[in-house]
Amino acid sequence: MICRMWHGWTSPEQADSYECYLREELFPRVKRELHGRGYLGFHVLRRADNREVEFATVVWFESLEAVKSFAGENYSTPVISDKARSLLAHYDDQVKHYDLCASSWPEFQKG
Repeated sequence: MICRMWHGWTSPEQADSYECYLREELFPRVKRELHGRGYLGFHVLRRADNREVEFATVVWFESLEAVKSFAGENYSTPVISDKARSLLAHYDDQVKHYDLCASSWPEFQKG
């Protein structure tokens, strides 16, 4: 199982709009478009400080091949929509991928 992790930052004023975009637009669309292609789900983490709000997106795939079917051969490049770009102040220019090696959540048990 592969974890695709990426970070983006918004202004405090844009944070609720970006979170809403992720929950109500982006990830429902990803689920529809990647159904049956190794997509397993997502988590979004949010952390505010005084100047900006950081979002970490954690997207789960069955394999690196499933990631490539979504992101292409250059899969370490983030896939960012125009709407997300308009809401983000800055973001990581590379996505990191991790192999899941342990989890206490049943749906993420290594099989």
